[in-house]
Amino acid sequence: MTETLQTPQVKICGLTRAAEAQECVALGASAIGCVFYPPSPRHLTLDQARHICEALPSATVTVGVFVNADFDHIVETVKFCSLKAVQLHGQESNELVNRLHQEKITVIKALFSTRQPFLTDAEQYDAKAFLVECGQGRMPGGNAEQWNWREARGVGRFHALILAGGLAPDNIAAAISSCEPDAVDVSSGVESAPGRKDLDRVKAFIDEVTRCRLQRTIRRIF
Repeated sequence: MTETLQTPQVKICGLTRAAEAQECVALGASAIGCVFYPPSPRHLTLDQARHICEALPSATVTVGVFVNADFDHIVETVKFCSLKAVQLHGQESNELVNRLHQEKITVIKALFSTRQPFLTDAEQYDAKAFLVECGQGRMPGGNAEQWNWREARGVGRFHALILAGGLAPDNIAAAISSCEPDAVDVSSGVESAPGRKDLDRVKAFIDEVTRCRLQRTIRRIF
């Protein structure tokens, strides 16, 4: 559904502490991302994630980030933590997306400019929105890799678009101008260390996003 909004929404991802998540929401974040991927330094246990989710206002969209996880694990995690959406950040199938939809779970699918699934694969998925980033680096996400954000325009023409990858307070205005996303996602660009958010940088990031005005209404994702 398209609404009369012109400023992209903000998702802060990779939170590991409830107090920091609360502060991010107070500063204007619409969504908070909890990572469920053991190799990541931002990985949370179920109890840690549940504690963060329970500390947030009911209007905050809590997003669980998974990489090639199986259906049962995702559903169990969503229920235990009361997550409001999931982000599939691996090579998941559309069959999995549809099975999650049948469970009334909102699905965001990640696409990449340098590896599968590519930006051009959006039509293969029935996701509510697509998070797009570079896809280079050791980890599936969170590698702080800047890329040609303008490449994401093609996805945004027909689908709800979340821009990610190398975003930071000093480049977010240019990134938004390049592809006019419906939302932006940041993690390492506002950190003092992996999983620890620098709240001054979070504020600077959100302030910069708030100053941006797109020439169209955006699709509400969060």
